[in-house]
Amino acid sequence: MAKATLLFEIKRQFDDGHMFQARIWRVPNPVRGSSHTLKYSLYYGRKGSRLLGYDNEAGKGDHRHYGDHEEAYSFTSIDQLVSDFLTDLDALRGGDK
Repeated sequence: MAKATLLFEIKRQFDDGHMFQARIWRVPNPVRGSSHTLKYSLYYGRKGSRLLGYDNEAGKGDHRHYGDHEEAYSFTSIDQLVSDFLTDLDALRGGDK
């Protein structure tokens, strides 16, 4: 049975207590609801409070969380995913990535 391969992982703690964490895996088969062979989770918030998130949870497919709002996300590439997330993160942090 083929396993997931971790491609990328980073975690950053900000001085104000907020945290950024990103993980991207290559998976042998698309996650249910997605059409590509990547599994990803990009998160920004503090313990118990997600302010921003991009992921492709099985059954939901590619989507993004912005505060309490959740919407579909059109995944095209890892580079675009990271760029979109960092743009939203920059907006939330007021230009302080």
